[in-house]
Order: sequence, then structure tokens, then C-alpha cells
Amino acid sequence: MESVRQLGPDWFWVGGSDRRLALFENMFPLPDGVAYNAYLLVDEKTVLIDTVDAAVSRPFLENIEAALDGRPLDFLVVNHMEPDHCANIEALAARYPAMKIVGNRKTFSLMAQFYDFDVALREYEVKEGDRLPIGRRTLRFTFAPMVHWPEVMLTLEETEGVLFSADAFGAFGAFSGNLFSAPALYESRWLDEARRYYANIVGRYGGQVQRVLGKLAGADIRMICPAHGPIWRENLPYILEKYDRWSRYEPETVGVVLAYATMYGNTEAAVHRLAARLADRGVEDIRMFDVSKTHPSFIVAEVFRLSHLVLAAPTYNGGLYYAMDALLREMTALNVRKRGVAVVENGSWAPAAGKEMTTLLAGMTEMELLAPPLTLKSAPKNGQREALDALADRVADGVLAARERL
Repeated sequence: MESVRQLGPDWFWVGGSDRRLALFENMFPLPDGVAYNAYLLVDEKTVLIDTVDAAVSRPFLENIEAALDGRPLDFLVVNHMEPDHCANIEALAARYPAMKIVGNRKTFSLMAQFYDFDVALREYEVKEGDRLPIGRRTLRFTFAPMVHWPEVMLTLEETEGVLFSADAFGAFGAFSGNLFSAPALYESRWLDEARRYYANIVGRYGGQVQRVLGKLAGADIRMICPAHGPIWRENLPYILEKYDRWSRYEPETVGVVLAYATMYGNTEAAVHRLAARLADRGVEDIRMFDVSKTHPSFIVAEVFRLSHLVLAAPTYNGGLYYAMDALLREMTALNVRKRGVAVVENGSWAPAAGKEMTTLLAGMTEMELLAPPLTLKSAPKNGQREALDALADRVADGVLAARERL
């Protein structure tokens, strides 16, 4: 059954939500599913902005048919060629023989790699800044390479100031009726999953995001329609400021992520003592994660949010505990930087985790090691407790100093 939503005069949301998918890109947990957004403009020419994942093809195609109400589809604008947005291109080409596909040179190169139909017969190639008049509306195209694929472009509908932003400004999470990001509910409903989406999907490409934000500066943007997550029609400076901060790798606020690995509870006990000491020193925002239980995407998102990080792990097979190694390598791949860090290693004999953690941290940019790695041997003892308190004090001093800057 169709579920078209009218967003304004003669334009519609025609996407779908998937609550059955467990892992986005077969990697990232989706506790509340995911939305795939596509938009249809019905003017003198009809224009579809993007398609959706194969999982929601049926409602998507039903939505388009209902919204077109018997008219043909003239143009399909492909902002992003990732399969969760382009899975229905071939089906649309079969349904609408006269449909032209709007994209850039890289779009069509990728399209030919994915599909067997004759892409060249349908190509409508655009370049940076080109415009496409479709009636009372005009579409203008802004290229956004590596946000987060090389062909990505953004489409601005200039009459009403609607930016169709591909994966930029998106979020994990399926819709529950409301398509818009109501300011009063955004932080409780969407912000954490928008941050987790940015950090893990786009986070590596902060420099590219900065360049796109520069291109958009001064444009008359009154609504942002991303390919995932809620539509922005109020308080646009809020999400733009978040993207500016995230893409500069600046923390949102002061606080500490305590990410630890533990086999028998001894390293965990040490981290609990650190957390208590930090709280006693006035650090309010403290998040603890067992890296063996919490998916790295949630931890990375909190690292993007907070100013400081403590890593604690035992030695395992003469090296670093595997789950902690995986977290640090993901942080490296996502260009995490500009954080104050402390390291705690544990090893009953021949401790080696600290050396490996500091080596991985040294491969990141602007990561300040607040103290030499602290070594525990098995269970924390009296002398080590004092050392833990001293390390907590170093971290707390850094947090309190950062509070003055943020």
C-alpha cells in the first residue's frame, strides 16, 4: 500500500523505512531501523531525487506511481550511487522508457559498473553549478566528492530553497510517522544516531565536508532533505553547526570516554576507580564502555562528542586485546583527532598492550597523551590505586581546562 507524504505544493516524499535490517552496510547495528528517503517533484517536468534500497522497493515504486497520478517520470536525479540509494534505477528505466538520468561523469561510470542496461542512452550529464529548469522550479547541482563516495552531488531546488543532500545531514533510524526534525524532540530522538551516522559513515572525510560547507555558505537554504533520517525545516543552523564541528574533529562538550577491555574484571575494576575519581574531581559527563560488549560505532560516536578518552586493556597473546585493537584501528580509519588521551595496560607478565595502544594513537593526528601509560599487573593493589588516582587527576585537569575553551 502506498505511503506518499506531501511535503509542499507539488512535491512528495516517496521513500520507505526498514525495521528488519539488523546491520547497516552489514556492519553497523540498527536498533531502530533505517529510513531511505526519496523525493518526487511534480512540475512541468517530473523529477525523482534518488531511489531507495532493494528492501523497500515495493512501497517505493507504489509511492511513485501514486504521486505521479498517471504522468510519466521525466528525470531521475542520482545524487549518490551507493546501492541503498540506487537499487531501483534499472526498475525505473524499465517502467519509464523516456526517463532521463541526471548525474555527473563519475555517476555514470559507476552506474555502468552496477547495471547492464544501456546507461549512455539515458544520460543527462551535469557539471558543478549547472542548472536544470523543470517549470516553476530550477535545480542547481553542487558536487560533494567523497562525502562519502566520489560521485556524490547535492541538488538545490532554488525556488523554495530545498537542499537534497544525499548522505549529508542524515541519521540512522526508521520513521514513526513524523518526517520532520521537530526541534523539541531532535536531541532525544535523533541526535545520537545522527552523530553515530556521521562519525562512522562520513567521519573520515572531514576535509571534504568542510569544502562542501564552504560551497553552501551563502546559499538560500530553507529546508534540508537528506537520504536518511529526518527532514530539516526549522533551526537549520543547529545541524549545520554540528556538521562544522564534527568535520573539524572538535568535541561538542567536555567529558571522558572510558573504553576498556577486561577478561576477569581486574582491568574493569581499575576503570571504575578512575571513573569515581573523575567524578569526585567534578567531571560530569563520563561514559564507560566494555569494548567486547559495545559495538565500536557507538564508542566512536561518543569519542566524537567528548573531549577526552581513556583506553584500558590487558595484554593478550603478547599484544593488544583484540577488541581494543579493533576499536583503535576504526578510530584511525575515521581520522579521530584532537583528543586528550590516557592509557592503562594490564599484564600479569610481559605487559605489551600499552606500547601497542600508544603506537596506534601515534598514527592519529593531534592526539595528546596526557601521561605515560600506566601499567597494572593483574589486580590493582595499594600502590597502583594511588597511581590510578594520579592518572585520573591528570585527565580531570585536562577536562577542566578544556571546559574554559569550549
